[in-house]
Amino acid sequence: MSATLQFMGGAGTVTGSKYLLRADGLAILVDAGLFQGLKALRRRNWDPFGFPPVDLDAVVLTHAHLDHCGYLPALRRQGLDCPVLATDSTIDLATLVLRDSAALQEEDAAYAAKGGWSRHKSPQPLYSTGDVESLLPLMQPVPFGESREVASTTTGASAHVTLVPAGHILGSACPQVTVGGARVVVSGDLGRASHPLLAPPAPRPGADVVLVESTYGDRRHRDDPETLLADTLTRTLGRGGVVVIPAFAVDRTEVVLMTLRRLMTQGRVPRVPVFADSPMALGALAVYRRAVAAHSADVRTPLGGVDGAFDPGDLREVHDARDSMAINDPGYPCIIVSASGMASGGRVVHHLKHLLPDPRNTVVLVGFQAMGTRGRALRDGAEQLKMHGRYVPVRAEVVNVEGFSVHADSDDLVAWLASGPDEPQVVYVVHGEPDAAAALADRVRGELGW
Repeated sequence: MSATLQFMGGAGTVTGSKYLLRADGLAILVDAGLFQGLKALRRRNWDPFGFPPVDLDAVVLTHAHLDHCGYLPALRRQGLDCPVLATDSTIDLATLVLRDSAALQEEDAAYAAKGGWSRHKSPQPLYSTGDVESLLPLMQPVPFGESREVASTTTGASAHVTLVPAGHILGSACPQVTVGGARVVVSGDLGRASHPLLAPPAPRPGADVVLVESTYGDRRHRDDPETLLADTLTRTLGRGGVVVIPAFAVDRTEVVLMTLRRLMTQGRVPRVPVFADSPMALGALAVYRRAVAAHSADVRTPLGGVDGAFDPGDLREVHDARDSMAINDPGYPCIIVSASGMASGGRVVHHLKHLLPDPRNTVVLVGFQAMGTRGRALRDGAEQLKMHGRYVPVRAEVVNVEGFSVHADSDDLVAWLASGPDEPQVVYVVHGEPDAAAALADRVRGELGW
């Protein structure tokens, strides 16, 4: 085996995934994620990449979440000019995610300049909408299960990639990259068999080297998150409050809407207006609806009851910023599902700024909250949050419903590793905070003997 592997992100943290594979004069980057969360991590987005992007032969994306694809426009700005390979659905979703990311960065830079709370005289975004549009023609679709040559040299060396479903979000994949005589499998983010919309992750492909995520490598998920959610919603709506659910725009919004529909249909939660307030989430919802209608390969079959599956009964899609501002203080019981999922940016920050001071209201956290994010601060009991240069008191109830995560838990991760046809030479535990990664590594050694 003559390949080398460099960890440029997603190591010791759950963000910024970037794995550089080099062999036989070829350079393949798996994922190009943005660092999020702690300020020290976010600053790394501005560091030199460490490898000339113009020298990359291919980029392979596991899926469309920002911490796996969000650095691509920055690479393009630095000279990236090679194919970016992913499934059709990942390309559709990444287009939405990257356009939204650039727009938010431009908006935040302008807002900081106007408000005067940046230490820079003229705050600039990491990349622009122009960088995103310049990147998009490089993206090439690869169907699940098809072996595709992604790069070659004049001396006859080549690299191939095969994508298998990861079950995490629509289009998510586990790539098997074959180069330099080595088969390297990257889990990306693995999903769960209980996902209401997507098929379970496919068995692990054969591998000499495996990179496995460990977001929840030290814990098992709750079996019944719906009861906790139903009780929380009923309690809050009953006292006249507003429920704010920070939800990732891609997949988590869809899962939350499907769950709210089920709870309201069953009479377990009062029927109230449900606002879906995120342009990107609404764009993603359209992609999901198309995938369901087209019976995409990674959509659960048979899904059942697909018509209106994402409509709890009174779904109000909020496209316009003015309409979003109108629900900062709606004045009646309702549910607001808004991005971002860690409250690190987007419209949900404005909702929290207005609704957190009122003890009648509740914030429901339905996903992983990385260190350094507002969502993590809320989960950990913060009494105030800084938003748009001001501190806002936290008097609203905060409830963490962890079981809605679409990340595999510790049991799922070990089972996926064991599902492959062979024993790898080495397993690297990545994309996890140190305690979670160490716990999973202990299980892999102890239970699989690897």
